[in-house]
Amino acid sequence: MVPISQAEWVHRKDIAALVAALGADECRYVGGCVRDALMGHEAHDVDIATRHHPDRVVAILKDAGIRTVPTGLEHGTVTAVLDGGPVEITTLRCDVETDGRRATVRFASEWKDDAARRDFTINALYLHPTTLDISDYFGGLDDLDDRRVRFIGDARQRIAEDHLRILRYFRFHARFGSEPPDAEAIAACRELAATLKGLSRERVGWELQNLLALPDPAPTVARMADLGVLKVVLPEAGAVQIDRLARLISAEREGRIAPDPIRRLAALLPPDPALAEQVASRLRLSNAQKKRIKLATMRNDADAVNPRGLAYREGLEVARDRLLLLGEPVNTIANWELPALPIKGGDIVAAGVGAGPDVAKVLRAVETRWIANGFPDEAQTRAFMAEEIANLG
Repeated sequence: MVPISQAEWVHRKDIAALVAALGADECRYVGGCVRDALMGHEAHDVDIATRHHPDRVVAILKDAGIRTVPTGLEHGTVTAVLDGGPVEITTLRCDVETDGRRATVRFASEWKDDAARRDFTINALYLHPTTLDISDYFGGLDDLDDRRVRFIGDARQRIAEDHLRILRYFRFHARFGSEPPDAEAIAACRELAATLKGLSRERVGWELQNLLALPDPAPTVARMADLGVLKVVLPEAGAVQIDRLARLISAEREGRIAPDPIRRLAALLPPDPALAEQVASRLRLSNAQKKRIKLATMRNDADAVNPRGLAYREGLEVARDRLLLLGEPVNTIANWELPALPIKGGDIVAAGVGAGPDVAKVLRAVETRWIANGFPDEAQTRAFMAEEIANLG
């Protein structure tokens, strides 16, 4: 593991001022920022746990001149707006009641009580903000060192509290885990897979995207299928689609193309645009994502005949998606700038064609030939135009 002192955020002056206001002994860095720093990864979010109640946090930070946003007061969370980026501050909590989707909590005063309600041991590491001592109540440091993702306490109980933890388990294993996975976790995920049906589709969609954005989620997705988890959240993905995902990831790696969760989700669907649109709506994807996944599933073998023609008609992003999903090279469109047709309707009118539908007809015919012939120069394009005008006869 990497020394925690090497993390950039540990030395941020704006966070130091925040800690000074809260009191160094009354707060701890917690969760992903600590875990990622120990792994040598950049932390995207910094979270702080504190003994102070949320209204007290707001008052303290107001006196210190630090602006806050009440992002989740009912669960004890206040966001401090800092120059270097927001920091979430959450009061120590215990679960009072859970139903698999949400929890009723009460505030606590002991760090271990707060740690006990978290999902995985590697997410329950608490870092003192000035001494940089780590409090590890459930063996998270050893698990991180062994690359083992393990639920805190009884895996079934942790999943019963929040069913989304099934998907989170597979995402965390894909990112941090090694083989073989924790046997108790796998058994619990298999046994309770059906409980995922009760979750909001938006939460499921978000977790799937986070999983598919990882460097190589294909083995994890295959395991989810074997355990009966995948069919609950994405029944459209069969063995053919899972194999396509693996081949897509291999092609991305060979082409040094960044992972893209929407392209990879398209790989897990049959080439059926109507079905893709249904899935996108079910998973609450954005309109832009819905359009993209629908266009990606319109792929067919003809797309590979003229990759630049495909890129010209559909755009570079769609062309890249389709070619990768077909297992075709994308080098011919890499860094290619889309050209503009060298002639316009006015050129056709100037050549003697009266304004009207014949102009559009000639323009379409010329553009089709121009694309098919590899986007020749203006002289050749005008030759096409002359021929098409003559054909109006």
